[in-house]
Amino acid sequence: MQGDVFPSGVPAAERRAAFAETLLLLGDVAGAVEVLSGALDLAPGWAAGWYRLGEWLEQGGDIGAAVSAWQRALAADPADPFGAALKCDLARQVPVLETMPAAFVERLFDQYAARFDTALRTRLDYRGPEQLARALDRAGGTRVARALDLGCGTGLCGEMLRPRCDWLTGYDLSAAMLREARDKGLYDQLDKRDITRLPPDPCSHDLIVAADVFIYVGALEKVIGWCRGALRPGGLLAFTVERGTRAVELRESRRFAHAPAYVSGLLRDAGFDAVTLTAAVLRRDRGAEVDGLVVSARAPGLRTDLQGDGDAVIEA
Repeated sequence: MQGDVFPSGVPAAERRAAFAETLLLLGDVAGAVEVLSGALDLAPGWAAGWYRLGEWLEQGGDIGAAVSAWQRALAADPADPFGAALKCDLARQVPVLETMPAAFVERLFDQYAARFDTALRTRLDYRGPEQLARALDRAGGTRVARALDLGCGTGLCGEMLRPRCDWLTGYDLSAAMLREARDKGLYDQLDKRDITRLPPDPCSHDLIVAADVFIYVGALEKVIGWCRGALRPGGLLAFTVERGTRAVELRESRRFAHAPAYVSGLLRDAGFDAVTLTAAVLRRDRGAEVDGLVVSARAPGLRTDLQGDGDAVIEA
């Protein structure tokens, strides 16, 4: 479903589900819900079917029943590759999740990898690497020994980072995205990692960059703490986030936004110096500009001559 094949293991249920999809295409939402519900009677453990039923119930305006269907999808597959928990939170407008399910993010980007670069550059006017390059220049711009592209995806930041470091590592959750990054030949090391579950890596990097990555994380305490521990003295952290009004805000796009005060306070509490937040448009989404923040912060240590006091918010 949703363009993929997620079999139930019950052929009769799948035939009914296919007929339900046809009814939906003909505009008969109620009929599609009824037929898919019957299919799920035959395959009650079919997570993809329950997720799809929730989407249709939401489309028909029955939010309570939609949440119940998504909860059944979660019960059937707690790894949540479809993002059912996110849909529940959005529908109830009471966010509970602190981060996105890893299985959902991995599936999303595995599907997207082959067309990712073209979509971001041509349709979404994505500007992350260029904005982060300017942030690095403002923060000193010197070449470093070891850099980490955290959530590197297909390696769009690789071209910007390669001339700035002697050794470039990329971490990403999606194997398909990593294959695209590997084909670019820019990285010395690429590893499949869940950035919300990284083991301690003390003082290993001079520069850590995360371009449009924390929008899939939510609460940033853990990952910011990891970055602080992984940076060598004087090392630099630079990243982008969508700009929100609440500390951590789950949006209809199923991405997280973050308030400037939350981001700057978290970095300060983690022990960073020279915290700078620059307002910027990150990309376009459904024809509208996405307001964000380009953030840089330095681990205290060897390069105190480049550090300032307090935080700065620079309006674009």
